[in-house]
Amino acid sequence: MYMKTKELGWKENHGIQNVGIEDSQGNRIVDQRQVLKIWENYITELYDRPNRPETLEVEPEEEVDTDEKGPYILQSEVEKAIKEMRKGKATGDDDVPGDVLKLLGEGGLKTLTKLMNTIYESGEWPKDFTEVTMIALKKKTKATKCSDHRTISLIAHTAKIIAKILKRRIERKIEDVLGEDQFGFRRGKGTRDAIGMMRIIAERTLEIDEELCVCFIDWQKAFDRVNWTKLMQILKETGIDWRERRLISKLYMDQKVRVRLNRG
Repeated sequence: MYMKTKELGWKENHGIQNVGIEDSQGNRIVDQRQVLKIWENYITELYDRPNRPETLEVEPEEEVDTDEKGPYILQSEVEKAIKEMRKGKATGDDDVPGDVLKLLGEGGLKTLTKLMNTIYESGEWPKDFTEVTMIALKKKTKATKCSDHRTISLIAHTAKIIAKILKRRIERKIEDVLGEDQFGFRRGKGTRDAIGMMRIIAERTLEIDEELCVCFIDWQKAFDRVNWTKLMQILKETGIDWRERRLISKLYMDQKVRVRLNRG
């Protein structure tokens, strides 16, 4: 009964639903070509801001010491990244499901690790890894503007494996320079810890009948507006290995996005 009810009540929710979108003048547009153009302009304006430099080169390899170039990817790192992947996630442009990667045997893992190291050593991402399809999920029921949606990029699962490995390597080094006052986006801590501390401070302030001022700052689309040049500079200063920084810079500069409208 539950499955039948779910089947009857399920609605297509992948892709950007063409129920109309507002243009810059506030007019509701329903023509598919015009809707796609509005989305193209929105995404271009969002990602091709001054944050995007003309080039994002790392220093020449000849200037880097051997022990600062970065160790090759281990098969154990690949296996761990695959185990952490969630089941049933949408595929990227290579159409390889993540569940298939979880079924790889010893031979398959060795081949995949070899592929990872080819990418790691060359610094060149395969085309299927840099071309992503973007869909949009409504943040509110009556979403009439592009900004009322949360854009999601469908990335190849193999690319996600490399990204997970890079992320874990960076985390190990970044922990040494993060202050104790940072709670978000790090292992073993969360914003709930900061909320708990703020509550304790508030309670103690009330006990002594003093005023407490709290400042909340909400950066709109903060992750979409990161200064890439500054990011690469910080990664270098933090001691992130050269090959890893090169891969990150190439991923930023080479990535291309297509918008999916109604799964088309």
